[in-house]
Amino acid sequence: MIKYALKCAEGHAFESWFASAAAYDALEAADRLACAVCGGGGVEKALMAPRLGSGEAEGAPARPASASERPLARPASPAEAAMAELRQRVEANTEDVGRRFAREARAIHEGTAPERAIRGQADAAEARALVEEGVPILPLPFPPERQVN
Repeated sequence: MIKYALKCAEGHAFESWFASAAAYDALEAADRLACAVCGGGGVEKALMAPRLGSGEAEGAPARPASASERPLARPASPAEAAMAELRQRVEANTEDVGRRFAREARAIHEGTAPERAIRGQADAAEARALVEEGVPILPLPFPPERQVN
């Protein structure tokens, strides 16, 4: 396992663990890295300091970090807090249909599927076709949970 300090195109700094340096490189090459703060792309390695020993015996249990010592455990700004609340509400009140989104949205619009709030993924062509057909959709301002580091 390796831990990298990362930053996104918006300037958010965060850390993430990877199975290996090669695993990080593969995710970066596939553009599969997303900011842990805003969900945006453009993630790259940040300047890191080497890890130095604490002087404690090797193998000694680590003291659990308090919430104030875990900066990613709380939003860094009111905007991030609002985004986290929005994500929580959307996920609690919608059904995740994944890649079936275009098919399900169309079926709901046509009345051949039960009416319900859904979320999922659609590529640009699918989204454009739905809009042209009058199906009411909108993009979410965050990536799907399974695409987050």
